Formats: sequence, C-alpha cells, structure tokens
Amino acid sequence: MQKHYEALGKAAANYVPLSPISFLKRAETVYGDRTAFIYGEIHRTWAQVAGRCRRFADALKQHGIAAGDTVSVIVPNIPEMFELHFSVPVSGAVLNTINTRLEAETVAYILDHADTKLIIADTVFSDLLRNAFDILGRDIEVIEIVDDQADTPPGSDRTDYESFLLTGDADATWHLPDDEWQAISLNYTSGTSGRPKGVVYHHRGGYLMALGTVVTWPMTEHTVYLSIVPMFHCNGWNHPWALASIGAKIIYTRDPVPERIWDAIQHHKVTHFGGAPIVLQMLIESAKDAEEPVSPPIKVFTAGAPPPPAILQKSQAMGLDVMQVYGLTETFGHITECLWRDEWADLSADEQAQMQSMQGVGFPILEQVRVADKSTGQDVPRDGVTQGEIAVRGNPIMKGYYKDAAATDDAFKDGWFWTGDAAVMHDNTYVQIRDRLKDVIISGGENISSIEVEGVLYRHAAVQAAAIVAIPHDRWGEVPCAFIELREGHDATEAEIINFCKKHLAGFKTPKKVVFGDIPKTSTGKIQKYVLRDRASKV
Repeated sequence: MQKHYEALGKAAANYVPLSPISFLKRAETVYGDRTAFIYGEIHRTWAQVAGRCRRFADALKQHGIAAGDTVSVIVPNIPEMFELHFSVPVSGAVLNTINTRLEAETVAYILDHADTKLIIADTVFSDLLRNAFDILGRDIEVIEIVDDQADTPPGSDRTDYESFLLTGDADATWHLPDDEWQAISLNYTSGTSGRPKGVVYHHRGGYLMALGTVVTWPMTEHTVYLSIVPMFHCNGWNHPWALASIGAKIIYTRDPVPERIWDAIQHHKVTHFGGAPIVLQMLIESAKDAEEPVSPPIKVFTAGAPPPPAILQKSQAMGLDVMQVYGLTETFGHITECLWRDEWADLSADEQAQMQSMQGVGFPILEQVRVADKSTGQDVPRDGVTQGEIAVRGNPIMKGYYKDAAATDDAFKDGWFWTGDAAVMHDNTYVQIRDRLKDVIISGGENISSIEVEGVLYRHAAVQAAAIVAIPHDRWGEVPCAFIELREGHDATEAEIINFCKKHLAGFKTPKKVVFGDIPKTSTGKIQKYVLRDRASKV
C-alpha cells in the first residue's frame, strides 16, 4: 500500500539536515578533554576549540554578518583557519578561503566577485590587501590575526581576531542550517587557465565528503594529522570537517617546508597527511641521506596532478604509504581513489608504482564515475586505450558556479558533471587520466599525452620538475615542448634530454624543444600551463 508509506513524513525526530559543522559539536561532547591542536606551544582541547568557534560565530552575528553573507579569509594553515571552517558557517555566513599566494589583482577580483562583506587575514598579508583595495578602489573591513609564531608585521589599528572573538557569547546556541543545500563555502578554482571561477559548496556535500574520507583513508580517533594541504584549497580537501568527526589530533607548522614536516613527523608520531606530488618531491629531496624509512608507514593522500611513478616508488621507499586520489575544486576535492589490489603484490616495484599512478575508482559517497564521449554521451570501451572525458555524478558535487549560470549549465550537461579531464577506463574499472583535454597535443593526427611524456622526464636524474606543452610545427601542426627545472647541483643539455626521451618514447612523442628554467605553479603544486603555452609561443 503505497499511500501508507507516503503518509509517513519527515519529522524533527527522524530528519536533520546534514552539515559538517555538527561534527565539532560531537567532538566537544565525546573528545572534549583530548588534544585537538598542537601549534608550537599552543595546545587546545576539542572542548576549547568548540567554545572558541561558538563564540566567534556569535561575534559575527552581533557584528551584522547575516545568513548568506560572504566572509573571505586569507590565512595560512594555523589553528584560526581551522576554527573559521566552523565558526563562519555556524553563523550562517559563507566561508571564502583565498589562496594566500595570489597576486593583488586576482585577490581584488575574488573579493569583488564574491561580494565579500568581511575579511579575516593574517597580518603578513597586509600589503597584499592594501594593494588589492587600491585596485578595487574601495576598502573592506578586516579582522586581523596576529600570529606570534610567525615573522609577520605588527598589528595595525584594526580589530584583532582574539579581541573580536571575546565580543561573542561563549554560551551562544549552536544552530545547524535549516536546509542542507544551503551554501557553506565559496572556493575559487586555482587559475591554471585564466580567471578563476567561484565554486559553491553545500552543507550536505561537506558532510558526506568528510565521512567518505574517514572511511576511505581510513582514520580513527588515534589519527595524528599533519596539516599540509592548504585549507584554502577545497577547504583543505574537506579534512578539517573530517578530523572533527573523529576527534583526531592536528599538528600545525604554518609553513610546510621539508625540515618542519620531518620534525613534526618525528616528534608527534604523525599517522596521516595529504599533499600534492610536489610535496612528495620535496620530501624525497630532503631525505636523500636518510638511512631508514619511516616506521610505521605514514598514510598519505596525494592529489592535484597525476604523480609520476618514479615519485611514488621513491615515496614508498621512505616509508610513505601513498594513495593517489583525484578530484577538482568542483567536486569538494578528492572523489576517486587508487585502491590497492592484491594481484599487484607480485609485481615489481616499478610496475606497482605504475598501477598506483592511476586515478582509480569512485569514493563510496560518489554515485558514479565514467569515461565517456561528451559529444555522443556514450561510455568508452574498458580497454585502457580509448580516450574520453571523466564525468561524475553524486552528492559531493558543487551547487554551481557563483554568478555564472552559463558555465554551470555547460558543466552539468546531460545530468553529469564533466571534468574536462581526458582519461581511459581499464577493464578493472580503474580510471587513468591521460591529460586535461586542453593539454592533449595532436601531432600529425596522433594524440600525445603530456602526462606520459612528463612521467618519462621525471625519471631523468637531473629533472626536478617537468611540463609539456604544444608548440606550432609547419609539418605536424604541433609538437611537444618540454619545460624543465633542474635539480640543484645537476646539469643537462637539450640534446641529452631529447635523447633520453627517445629511449623511452615513440618518436612523435619525444619533445622537439627543451626550455630550462623555473616552472610557474599554483600554491597547490599545479603547473600553470597557460603561462607555459604563452612562453612556448615565443621560443
């Protein structure tokens, strides 16, 4: 009797909007006396953190910040940045974390586009904000964070974070959103191809992504997490919300340089951290004289760019249990994982690294991931060869692009989110990225994966970083051009690099030009190929 089922509606007892801010309330109740943060001499319990977040949220409300207002944040990975991931949405406002390495022009664009009502910024970014305001032609109110553990300018006459916090009520009521579809944060794409787009997250997606991460990594209340993933990037891959759900211990270093990372690992017995492949590369370089691998192994998520197999192999030798995950700003961060398969155990170390360089299968909280021909809507064969575009569907997908309905409609064509990543599907259903669609090089009718060529370049002893882009060619239309950063103390010539590639690649895939020098990257380690394409047009 269908009508009897339909008569049973939602009630307060059986339906509560999903929101990751609920995790902090649980952490306060269950893990209140346990350490939540360690930052130098600062140690705070989960009860203290929850109290501070509740108080700051009330201060925002009393200050006139209303539901749906944008609060922009320019802060490195320090405890206050974590707190803001709860206090801002608890107030009903939308958290906009801004990349701390952006130039003033882009910061000004984001502040204007995001309709920012209030800024919370570390004092080290005072000059950046001043320049951004000059470009905007107006000021926006700023609450300053004065960090005693950083070499930052002294505070100005602006209100500081701690003073502002004290204006709130420590016993203020904690409210979940009325609607789990309500916006929780506004994140801007990393700008690898021009002006960033504003990506709107919802409470439901944040909640499910956090739980999906805990299940997939896995993590427990005994997790000791080293904060390396920038919290301005996909809200730290949603890790702040995930960590609260289990009452983990979080270690902050502010600046995640290799010596501080290794020091934290040794002193705090770190069990988990995330980072882009460039972080792994830095750790490999800094640990080259280490005699013993880390024990027990540390669980590491890496994402942001497909890691070369050589880096995965070296990381494993250091005692880092690396799993590649894949996602975009539009998908709340990582949504696929390269799960280890038992049949890989008998492969050589090099072959295992090749397997682990795939993007893998969908997270449990993702409904579906497919590789398809966008023009026909048909899935490509699971042959590991036929190329299509990754398309996904599920709850950890953005609400849409802020103030850009046309871009939103295009991204959600036919009921799927189209990632723009070219990939193949293997017979075991593992996805493997071949390239960003705009980065595929078509030379004489042959498709060349820049990722494949870059993977070979990383195997050269002198190569610190590598990127491949297309340059025009009279006969072939376009051919690969290699940009290379050399390791300190190493030298290489163009001829040497090209000859090395010829040993490992088909002739048409071999770079025809090599440019040495610094490679521009975003703060999350993504190479800005649009900058390199401009450079390549002039070589």
